[in-house]
Amino acid sequence: METAHLTPDQLDAQASLLHDTQAWQRIVTGWERTAPEPDLPAPAPSHAAPSRPPADWRDLLSVPVDQLIDDSLRAMPVALPRERPLPGRLGAVLPERLHAWRRIGQPDVRPSTHLGYARQILTEWGWQNTPYRLRNARGARCVCGAMLTAHRLGYGSLDTVDRAGAWLITELRSQGWTGLIGPWNRHPGRTASDALALLDATIRRASLAGH
Repeated sequence: METAHLTPDQLDAQASLLHDTQAWQRIVTGWERTAPEPDLPAPAPSHAAPSRPPADWRDLLSVPVDQLIDDSLRAMPVALPRERPLPGRLGAVLPERLHAWRRIGQPDVRPSTHLGYARQILTEWGWQNTPYRLRNARGARCVCGAMLTAHRLGYGSLDTVDRAGAWLITELRSQGWTGLIGPWNRHPGRTASDALALLDATIRRASLAGH
């Protein structure tokens, strides 16, 4: 059974390496590109004879049908898997390894869905920014800690965790942050609301890209 033995900083480093690959850059930039709008012929003068109707409804479109389908699919909200409530407050303070059994038989999820469960962990168990700590004594997690805990609870494979982290770094870059997730999380003045807003923006970005 796959389990995570990563620290938050190790996850941060792996996500950064993935983010910097050419393959990942093609993922995060490719979905935002749209085909150039074709040059349409000038409209016929009003006195001209009516033109023949198009032979096919596709002739009425200014963009390819495949692109319209892709755009529609990306705009659809990501469906969450069957919801399982988090363990209670006791679960927040239990050692991470004791949650590993919850991974048994669980399917993989999209990075955006994984991040949704990480957000739930921060909301229900709390957020913290103690340097180099996955969680504090009360069970509150940092952003990377919440992602690792979500994996332990069965929400996503290790590969999904890496891709979710790369999406987080992608969102941070769009906001002008050039460092990693951990330093962002423990930056002076950072708040739980900031962490939740970052996750919300990242979930939207990854979801629109079909991830």
